[in-house]
Amino acid sequence: MSLALLTQKSVSLFAAVGGWRTVAEGVASRVLFLIAYLLSGQVLTSALVAVGGVLVFAVVRVFTDRKYWQATLGLGMVGLSALLAGSSGHAVDFYLPAVLIQSAGTAVFLLSMLVRWPVIGLVVGAARGERFGWRRDPVRRRRYQLCTAIFAAKFGLATAALVPLYLADQVTPLGIAATVLGGAPAAGACVYLCWRILRGQAEQAQAPRRARVNVRPTD
Repeated sequence: MSLALLTQKSVSLFAAVGGWRTVAEGVASRVLFLIAYLLSGQVLTSALVAVGGVLVFAVVRVFTDRKYWQATLGLGMVGLSALLAGSSGHAVDFYLPAVLIQSAGTAVFLLSMLVRWPVIGLVVGAARGERFGWRRDPVRRRRYQLCTAIFAAKFGLATAALVPLYLADQVTPLGIAATVLGGAPAAGACVYLCWRILRGQAEQAQAPRRARVNVRPTD
């Protein structure tokens, strides 16, 4: 499979779960809540501002792309955060889903490495349409393990930062950490590193084929 086709399928898989709009919605909801809370000091008001901001994203997505379930997913996530914060009256509870997701991500990615079924291998294998064929190739397994380790480290670092801040009821640093470590900036860095690693794998796989094509019979 060519690098171009792999990239195309990977982008299609990313688009299927919402693409950058879903990422933007997650970042926007956390930033909007924190800014509103710092300005108003009201948990419920801040939660409603965050929901309203993501609702605008959802309406735009529905009318422009007809992505109903993706819009519903993004709105549902921020709605859950708003419900938790609004019902408890504690601003830190708005970020509780982020804390739980990072903690669960750490456990899942580490466990997948221990049982030698790395999550990144499963995702990329599905994007390539090859299912579990990659498990027969030791080099590819190691690369997928490495990519999974990168994400596991990201989840672990985020968990180590978010949990103490949540327990200490530190809203502002928690909101910043949830946005940076639990959101697009850290995830984007991990995606880029994995792309470089897997691009090298694809180029190495293509090298023997290029060599065979370039061989010319001698007289």
